[in-house]
Amino acid sequence: MELADILTQDQILTDLAAADRWQAIDELINALVTAGKIQPEHRAAIAEVVKKRERAMSTGIGFGIGIPHASTNLIPEVVGALGRSKQGVNFDALDNQPVTLVMLFLVPQGQFQKHLHTLANIAKILHKAEFRQTLESAPDAAAMLQAIKRQERK
Repeated sequence: MELADILTQDQILTDLAAADRWQAIDELINALVTAGKIQPEHRAAIAEVVKKRERAMSTGIGFGIGIPHASTNLIPEVVGALGRSKQGVNFDALDNQPVTLVMLFLVPQGQFQKHLHTLANIAKILHKAEFRQTLESAPDAAAMLQAIKRQERK
C-alpha cells in the first residue's frame, strides 16, 4: 500500500501537540476516529494494541521518523494517519533524536504480507531527506498530501 492510498487531508495533523510517543499515538488514533476510519467504541482497544507493539520495541527508526503500527480485527482495511511535530516528540528512537514525522498505520488482522509491504513503503519514502524536509516545511495538510502523491509517482 502506498501512503496516498491510505491518507486523506483529514488524516494529516500538521501540528501534533504530543510531547511523547504515547500522546502522539493517541492524537493520531483520535484523528482516525474523527475521519470515520475507526469506530469510536474501538478507540481504546486499538490504542492498546498499538501501544503494546510500541512497548515491545520503539518504532522510532531514526532521522526524525516514527512509524507506530499494529494489526487488529477491528478495521476492515488498512488505515493510517500522519502527524507532524514542530517541536519534536520523544519516541525513544534508535538514534535518540526527537521525531518530527509520525506515520501511524493499522492493518486488518491476518494480512501479514500487506503489513510488511505497507511498512516497507512508508520507511522507504520517509527515508529520503529531501522529501522529509518538504513535509516538514509544507504549509498545510493539503500541501503535505500533494507532496506525498508527487513523491510516490516518481
